[in-house]
Amino acid sequence: MNEHVTVLPEVSVELLDVRPDGTYVDATLGYGGHSERILKKLSNGHLYGFDQDQNAINASSERLACFGDLFTPVHDNFRNLEKDLAEFGVYGIDGMVMDLGVSSPMFDRPERGFSYNTDGPLDMRMNQEKGIRAYDVVNGYSERDLTDVIRKYGEEPFAPQIAKSIVRARSVKPLETTFELVEAIKAGLPERVKRSKGHPAKKTFQAIRMEVNDELKVLEECLHQALGLLKPGGRIAVISFHSLEDRIVKTVFKEASSIDEDFKKLPLKESEMPKPDFELVTKKPITADEKELEENHRSHSAKLRVLKRREDYGEED
Repeated sequence: MNEHVTVLPEVSVELLDVRPDGTYVDATLGYGGHSERILKKLSNGHLYGFDQDQNAINASSERLACFGDLFTPVHDNFRNLEKDLAEFGVYGIDGMVMDLGVSSPMFDRPERGFSYNTDGPLDMRMNQEKGIRAYDVVNGYSERDLTDVIRKYGEEPFAPQIAKSIVRARSVKPLETTFELVEAIKAGLPERVKRSKGHPAKKTFQAIRMEVNDELKVLEECLHQALGLLKPGGRIAVISFHSLEDRIVKTVFKEASSIDEDFKKLPLKESEMPKPDFELVTKKPITADEKELEENHRSHSAKLRVLKRREDYGEED
């Protein structure tokens, strides 16, 4: 099994500007790479690590046990950020990091059904205890809905042909394994596409995974909750790997750091204009340097964006 290598670990934590006594959240705990770096900077602060995957919770809890009472693992979807933190009596945070990539061990376990390179059951749930499976999407969605999912989340130009091929295959028998799905996808693609660079099922598998886990909606919900929780001077650092994810992060951050359009219509001098509650720490996304690109293939599509609540938030402008 491949070891999960944390992406953009140093710069993301550096830009989080960790305070030794602060309260922080790792919304995508995974195997603890970012969390370990944050915890090393805490003295009497605290870190809450969220993850849906029980395997990740177990592994990271073991890795981070040396930090004792500074760390609390939370086995839940980060869409429940606000509710779960409230149960710990936490109503404000000094920072949050999110690494939206799927961890390598998930892909490496055939029984999780994430990979088109190994045969396993059609699952793809990040939390195996609840929710619809890839099997339910592949065998239960209409051809039209499958087309919409594959086109929207996979940005796959051959979405209609792939959806039609899946429906044709499942009419003979339900598709139960990843390899059966791969064959159905290939059957819907032109020969020139199947011969081109990259696996022909990659975009469709990505789309189905995002549908199963409701990834884009969950991301947007979590970001808005985090904005409400962030204390003055607090920061949110988000690493995305997909254009649709990055677009959501960019949009939420831009709206939060911009003046309301209604104020711009008023006859106010620039000095009289209210300041936005937040400011961009990164004007453009940060990407991996050459060294990291060579050492970690996952870093090639990674983009880091960081937002900060103004230090003087709540004071009169």
